Amino acid sequence: MTTPPLSAPPALGPLLARGALLSPLKRPRPGAVFSGGRLVLPALRADLSRLAAYERVCGFATGDDALPITYPHVLGFPLAMRIMSGRAFPLPLLGLVHTSISLTRHRPLPATGSYELAVQVDRLVPHRRGTEAVVVTELRESGEVVWESESTYLARHRTPGTAGTEGTEETAGTAADQAGGSAEPPPPLVDEWRLGADVGRRYGAVSGDRNPIHLSPLTARLFGFPRAIAHGMWTAARCLAAHGTPAAAHVRVEFRAPVLLPGTVAFAADGERFELRGTGAEGRTHVRGRVAPVAPAG
Repeated sequence: MTTPPLSAPPALGPLLARGALLSPLKRPRPGAVFSGGRLVLPALRADLSRLAAYERVCGFATGDDALPITYPHVLGFPLAMRIMSGRAFPLPLLGLVHTSISLTRHRPLPATGSYELAVQVDRLVPHRRGTEAVVVTELRESGEVVWESESTYLARHRTPGTAGTEGTEETAGTAADQAGGSAEPPPPLVDEWRLGADVGRRYGAVSGDRNPIHLSPLTARLFGFPRAIAHGMWTAARCLAAHGTPAAAHVRVEFRAPVLLPGTVAFAADGERFELRGTGAEGRTHVRGRVAPVAPAG
């Protein structure tokens, strides 16, 4: 079911507050289901000053009449939060972990264009550590899908055979990744980035995602992290800004382990793959992604 079209993007602050207040009342469990409708925002235009700020924070070139490949996710985030902060959504908003995003840009997206934005929680699926919500976002121009994505958000809870092993966001990756196993050799090191303690606050200001785990060591400790952690979508955007993408591209990103702030990370890439890894002896993989060209729309 689609609700009546929205006249403006919903304000994120009240939605995040509502989600935080309702979270303690929700007890995620295996077999949860949800059908929460589809939100549509027609005639959407990007705020060019906010877009420029986003480009600077994430490392994209500024001044071009083009939306970065990750920016429609930012545009759709308030609609997703409106759905997931509601009483009917069975998973608590606090503690949801963004585990992956798969997105396709079918052609370049003018920053000055007018678009229809649609977001829905497509389904809930079981995960070995709990339940994942699959959020689908579409951007249309003149009725044609020009950008689309599928994100997964994990709510950790006990599942059959895994009682007591929920862990933290650091354990959201696969067992093979944690063991260091991979069918492919890792891409070569390209650069090292020193990340300031304010990365989470700066990205929160331009994206609207002011989750407390990203803002300060004090608020991050309330959720079990020793320091603030970078937003997953900031790490994805920063990697894609450095790697580059074709005009029409498919991107798959997996968020393996949080990036603690401040810190230093190693960016590795080849023509198709990229990774963000720790620089210590452990060298843990934080982010893993792949970029592939697709046939342009039209």
